[in-house]
Amino acid sequence: MAIVKALQAIETIKINNTTPTTIKILTDSRITLESLKSTKNRNHLIEEIRKKTIVLEKENWNIEYVWIKAHAGNYVNELAERLAKEAARNSDICYNRIPKSEIERQEREKSIEKWQKQWENCTKGSASKEFFPNIKDRLKKKINLTPNFTVMITAHGKARSYLHRFPIIVSRMPLHQR
Repeated sequence: MAIVKALQAIETIKINNTTPTTIKILTDSRITLESLKSTKNRNHLIEEIRKKTIVLEKENWNIEYVWIKAHAGNYVNELAERLAKEAARNSDICYNRIPKSEIERQEREKSIEKWQKQWENCTKGSASKEFFPNIKDRLKKKINLTPNFTVMITAHGKARSYLHRFPIIVSRMPLHQR
C-alpha cells in the first residue's frame, strides 16, 4: 500500500516531459519486489503498482525499486515504519478490498455448512453416515476413492444381494451356497 501511495504522490509532481527523471522507491519488502518481477502474480495491489509505474514511465519518470534491510537504522525506513504504525492505529480504513482468497475461503465454508445440514437431514446414506458423520472431517481426510471403496461405504454395487433387488439376477445367494 505504501508503494501505491508513493506513486500517487509522484503523479502530482509536474516535471519537464523531455528530460527523464529518476526516482527511487525504497522498500523493505522483498516479497513485493519479487511479486512485481513475476508475471504470474496478479494480486490487486501488485497490478495497481504496475499500472501506475507504466503511466509514470510514459510521463518520462524512471521508477527504480530498491530493497533495504528493515530495522537496520535507515532513517527513511524507520520513519516509514513509524508512519505505517500510526496509520494502522487510525480508525480510517484506506484499503477496503477483500482478497479473492478470503472470499473463496468464506464461500467454501458456507458451502460445507450447507452440505452438512443437508447431510444431517437426509434419510438416505445411513451406511455412509456411519463412516463419515461430519462433512468437514471427511474433507480433511485424503481418501483414494476406488470402485471397491465406494461399494463398501455406500453398500451399493454389484453384490448379489444388491443386484437381486433390481431383478438383474434371480437369486441373492452366492453361487457356492446354492
